[in-house]
Amino acid sequence: MGNWNTYKKKGFIALLSAFLLVSLLGPAPSYAAEVNTEVPKVIEKTSPSVVAIIGKPSDSDKSLEKNRFNLAHGTGVIVESNGVIVTNAHVVKGMRNIVVVTSNGTTYNGRATNIDEESDLALVKIDATGLSPATFASSSDIKVGETVAAIGTPISFALRNSVTVGIVSGLDRSVSSQYQLIQTDAAINPGNSGGALINMKGEVIGINTMKYADIGVENLGFAIPVDTVKYVLKHFQLYGKVKRPYLGLELEESWEAVVGLPSSTGLRVAYVDPDSPAASAGIQQDDFLVSIGTSKVKTLVDYNEAIKHYLPGEKVDITIQSGSSPVTKSVTLGEAKQQETKWKQDAEGTYLDADRGKTKIGDSHFGWSMKYPAGLVKGRQSDDGDAVSFIDAKGEFSLSISVESKLSDELSPTALLNRLASDDEDDYSGMSSATILERQYVKRDTNPFGKIVSRSGDRGYVQTRGYLHQGKLYKVQLFVTKEHYNNDFKQNSYNDLLDSFKLSFNEKDDSLRDISVFSNGNTTYTNEYGLSFALPSSWQQGGYTGGSSFFNDDYTQAIHVRVTSASSGDTLAAWAERQTKQFEALYAPKYRTVDEPKEITLAGVPALQVGYADTLGNKWNAGYSLFFIKDKYKYEVEVSYPRDDKGKELDELLETLTSTIKVDKDSMDQELGYIQDLDELMDPDRTITYKNEKYKYTVHVPENWTSANSYDNKDQANKIFSFTGGDLTIGADTKSSYEDAIKKEEAAQKKSRDNDSEYVYTSSDVTLFDDIKAKKFDISYDKAKVPYKETVYIFVQNQITYHVSLSIDEAVRTEANENRLIKAFESLTFLK
Repeated sequence: MGNWNTYKKKGFIALLSAFLLVSLLGPAPSYAAEVNTEVPKVIEKTSPSVVAIIGKPSDSDKSLEKNRFNLAHGTGVIVESNGVIVTNAHVVKGMRNIVVVTSNGTTYNGRATNIDEESDLALVKIDATGLSPATFASSSDIKVGETVAAIGTPISFALRNSVTVGIVSGLDRSVSSQYQLIQTDAAINPGNSGGALINMKGEVIGINTMKYADIGVENLGFAIPVDTVKYVLKHFQLYGKVKRPYLGLELEESWEAVVGLPSSTGLRVAYVDPDSPAASAGIQQDDFLVSIGTSKVKTLVDYNEAIKHYLPGEKVDITIQSGSSPVTKSVTLGEAKQQETKWKQDAEGTYLDADRGKTKIGDSHFGWSMKYPAGLVKGRQSDDGDAVSFIDAKGEFSLSISVESKLSDELSPTALLNRLASDDEDDYSGMSSATILERQYVKRDTNPFGKIVSRSGDRGYVQTRGYLHQGKLYKVQLFVTKEHYNNDFKQNSYNDLLDSFKLSFNEKDDSLRDISVFSNGNTTYTNEYGLSFALPSSWQQGGYTGGSSFFNDDYTQAIHVRVTSASSGDTLAAWAERQTKQFEALYAPKYRTVDEPKEITLAGVPALQVGYADTLGNKWNAGYSLFFIKDKYKYEVEVSYPRDDKGKELDELLETLTSTIKVDKDSMDQELGYIQDLDELMDPDRTITYKNEKYKYTVHVPENWTSANSYDNKDQANKIFSFTGGDLTIGADTKSSYEDAIKKEEAAQKKSRDNDSEYVYTSSDVTLFDDIKAKKFDISYDKAKVPYKETVYIFVQNQITYHVSLSIDEAVRTEANENRLIKAFESLTFLK
């Protein structure tokens, strides 16, 4: 039941569990003697119907993925003799390589067939016959105070089919659940999830699901009532899922209901989905939901309990309080959408132990190997694999192996031993008064080594061995607690493990597990859309709206990833052509190139590669876009770099990228929906209105211009609307006169002309907007070897002096771009 606060999460890692056995003085509970004779008979009858469930959890910690002791466990109850088992959804959601063990010790491979997270119930199927299904009671027969027993697998899988006894402490509890729960003081611990809560007739009255475990809280466990279990099982059998009705309401509980007091009001309607059954029936926001059918509802749990008696498509009378009068409305129920939960299995197959058959362990890159005892657990490993630690599953010892490069093989035995002693002190600096018990250089024909054994007070013993090989120092350290070190038998086994260490790795040995994390200097990235690819480890990842970006160490090369949904009828060719035309529209023909699409294969599907180049100055940028469509999503991977970057390094980057692109549907975020490709909707001529009330003007600018959609500081004196290679800038000044502004601009223009002979300007008097006198400056300049033109207007309106400039590079001076700039300027209007 995996979370020590509210055991309603995934399973529990059965790794180095420590047990504190506390003896409580005083008499046993008074009811114990009364039920003592009854309980064994009930358990004997019911226990064959309870199974233990174990598997591998889905961990975000990659270092635990291959850890054979990283396991999750829980409990299940047999509901059909052919191997159908009910358990908690949180037990098996994300669990891989499920194994089920019956009460008699028989082991079966299992799979999760149905999962319903709202009720926290799921089904697991094993291939078996002749099992003993449980007998279910009726919720109406459950009484507060009656004796109950919980059967499950608490704390450790070794404790499967453990029994605790208590009473029913309460009914109809609303605790972190969609539905009402049974409260019990029978001990429920991590791993009891999914197990049976039974009465003294041997009938299942509930499925254990959670407990409170805060400091000072005792004997507060909860179980899903049997009637809810029957409801879910019936839906699983008939529909393969729980078909829940949908009203289209967001409901809000009263303050009393939130704190647990009896509520005097119903549920307030906080929101009504416009296209929902509730909206069609006329239910409105701020109405109060009073009853569903004949069931009064004052809490969300009341609502869920009432609505589960109906199916989608059925009609139900719903009473609401609208204003001062109750109103009953007939509503045809819709069906709630549910997220699909998938069952996964490890690539290693159905074995629970991913290292089954592995008797040796090692690192193929650093070239070492040794024996792999069953109790050896890999702990931390450095990113490049030059350091790794192990611990024993029973906590008897720990082992570390590190590799230090760039050393001389000619290091003398004395120097080697001194180095090991020095490292030993550094590694175990917290150990006081370390005493060296043994120090020697062990001569061998192959791989001689230095050896130091030291003791530190009462903590334990450390044996350090150092091997010099091909310019590397391999250091192996074993720490053993004092009580185990003094056991001759165990000491022999520890030395045998150390003696098995070899400076070799046999890649053809199937019994040898490789823990190397070396990846030829590449890192694999995976996003929420199932897309993965490899890039050099020196690259960095960044983000931007609608995708993600990656950059090399000097930011001269970049990769941008964008994922959108494929619209109905869209094709790969049409999409690539659309994107190409948008690129071509940005630049004048002289300043961009586009290659013909090249057909390739990416992620196992047809793809198009389109090369391009563009410039706004004396340097050209180049790259290509990769387009492919898979599983209803469009993937665009854009690679950009300076056009002068040619050579082996870039070729290797492109080869690494294209050869490693994959899409794994199972890795997609299950909440992904339709992601509109905004480029399909984009109209470059669509404008929005910018209004500056302080400086009394409005202007209509293209929607896709930078700053066009910015509403921060919208009354600023200087506002810039920019696009690739150009901008419209509007400045407003309430202090300078028209004459002063002209003098200032004239001086600036002359200074620029005097400083650069390629800078040319002219000035003239013009009339703007039919009746406004203005001074116009026309500027042309060979900027960065790409000419640009700028037009500056100075005029006064409403006692405000305006300075407006229109700038555009020749590289983007297409007819369409220039017309948009002029049209935006001509849209200027002034407020009174």
